[in-house]
Amino acid sequence: MNITPSQYQVFLFSRIPTSAKYKIKASINTVWVLQIGAANYLRASLYLEFFDLIMEQLLLPNSANSTPLTTLGFLERAAAAYTDCPSLVYNNTTYTWSETHRRCLQVASSLSSVGIQRGHVVSVVAPNVPSMYELQFGVPMSGAILNNINTRLDAHTLSVLLQHSESKLVFVDHLHTYLLLEALSLFPRNTKRPHLVLIDDDAAASSTTTTSPTVTVDFIDTYEGFVEEGDPKYKWVQPRSEWDPMVLNYTSGTTSSPKGVVHSHRGIFILTANALIDWAVPKLPVYLWTLPMFHANGWGYTWGMAAVGATNICLRRFDASTISDLIQKHNVTHMCGAPVVLNMISNSPDFEPLKTPVQILTAGAPPPAPVLSRTESMGFVVSHGYGLTETAGLVVSCAWKPEWDKLPLEERARLKARQGVKTVGLAEVDVVNPETGESVKRDGVSLGEVVLRGGCVTVGYFKDKEATRRCISDNGWFYTGDIGVMHADGYVEIKDRSKDVIISGGENICSAEVESVLYSITAVNEAAVVARPDMFWGEIPCAFVSLKRDLELTEKPTEKEIIEYCRARLPRYMVPRKVVFSEELPKTSTGKIQKYLLREFAKSIEPKGRGYTKDVDECECYI
Repeated sequence: MNITPSQYQVFLFSRIPTSAKYKIKASINTVWVLQIGAANYLRASLYLEFFDLIMEQLLLPNSANSTPLTTLGFLERAAAAYTDCPSLVYNNTTYTWSETHRRCLQVASSLSSVGIQRGHVVSVVAPNVPSMYELQFGVPMSGAILNNINTRLDAHTLSVLLQHSESKLVFVDHLHTYLLLEALSLFPRNTKRPHLVLIDDDAAASSTTTTSPTVTVDFIDTYEGFVEEGDPKYKWVQPRSEWDPMVLNYTSGTTSSPKGVVHSHRGIFILTANALIDWAVPKLPVYLWTLPMFHANGWGYTWGMAAVGATNICLRRFDASTISDLIQKHNVTHMCGAPVVLNMISNSPDFEPLKTPVQILTAGAPPPAPVLSRTESMGFVVSHGYGLTETAGLVVSCAWKPEWDKLPLEERARLKARQGVKTVGLAEVDVVNPETGESVKRDGVSLGEVVLRGGCVTVGYFKDKEATRRCISDNGWFYTGDIGVMHADGYVEIKDRSKDVIISGGENICSAEVESVLYSITAVNEAAVVARPDMFWGEIPCAFVSLKRDLELTEKPTEKEIIEYCRARLPRYMVPRKVVFSEELPKTSTGKIQKYLLREFAKSIEPKGRGYTKDVDECECYI
């Protein structure tokens, strides 16, 4: 009787002990060794002998080669390799890497001593001060899950997040205690509240650190008390599996519904190594923390800077003048920031051109080409990438080609505004039709949804299986919700969030394209374009603009002038019908403009006359 190779494969597999089967299933491609083919059962004994030989030689995972991946070991290495090199600099305080390693162990030890166990959530509400950096290591070294919380949230949202995360302990900066205490006062009656530890590493500790008009809470200790009381020889808690959760980051993006994004030790390790490689970070850089650490753990550079022995320049708050001073004082080599930081720098009249180049990495909303070109002209080397809270950092970057250096400045800026190609730590990126899942044409025009797959993609949303199911498809893609195009050279360009695309008379309008034109107006400081309902077209573009503050009255453009400027540079259907001026546009703590608020405001704008605008020329609207 003739049998097929696949049938014989099943026969062989049935002869394997259960324990061996498990190991084979866990080994990549192992089972394919069994595809040796067979004509009939008469040859079976020969193949069984061959299989026994394979099993004797088979190399399987063991305790020596399968230690869980984790970035926490970077700190231990930094203490050995960069012992007396500065690790953290803040005002007049400087720590070395050996001191930072010791302090993190002491924090982890103290957490354990107050009952924090493996899998508990520990939250942090603090700006970019040394304690915030140390907690990126200290909390997970205790076995707990690190939850950095945005310091610009309101009390209600903060309360919701603390309850949802079931946080057991909160480290809170002394300037944010009133906010936290108000958030705790909103907890339902009889709900257990987390322990509080006060971060008072600034001399100006606030007098509002212990009480609130509505609730009295005792802090169990100060942060420095935690450090002093901890065991410097504490044996930190290693993950049992690299899939163990390490961080819980809440995201709302530019929407109003936060979700808890969970990342494993494995995912964070892959992302961090990926971040260092892609940005080509050398040993011993000087890194300025202009990116909030609560924003996706500083895109992984909290751990990455330990791997390369960096000097981390911490700062509580900053403006263009502060950035300029710190760059000169500490010879800063690297910094990150949302496009709003680039905009701040490029629009500052006091920011002098750099004496030596500074690498600056930006991501978030696509930075307008005019902002990129102005920033580079000041001496910054701008790198641009793309990532989400769900990827823990940047996973797509605009890999620069040497031949592009010969192009005109505006063309270079246009190319650099593209998000780019996958980084080495990402398996795949594509732009697909969200309905069919098919890849769009590589023509730089056909719109689709950006999808990703790779080791640093989130394991899912905390306590939200439905949201996880919606974003992670059965065919193995993470759907980002971002709309983009794929260029002929394989570079991805984000055009908009799916919710931000304006559909006017059947035409798709990418708000980022209109915003880029608005940013090219010299007087414009910030710009955002959203959909405004229209009875005739369905939706029409509405622009929100803030102007530079140092302008003379005669230099300020009018609404009509801005519309005419856009009309000369855009197709007629893309031209904003209304321009709303504001001193400052609403933003998240990471610099993203909150378009959902602007959309709500745009809905309240009533058109003049018959209730709709039939043509671009009929742009008379009023608030």
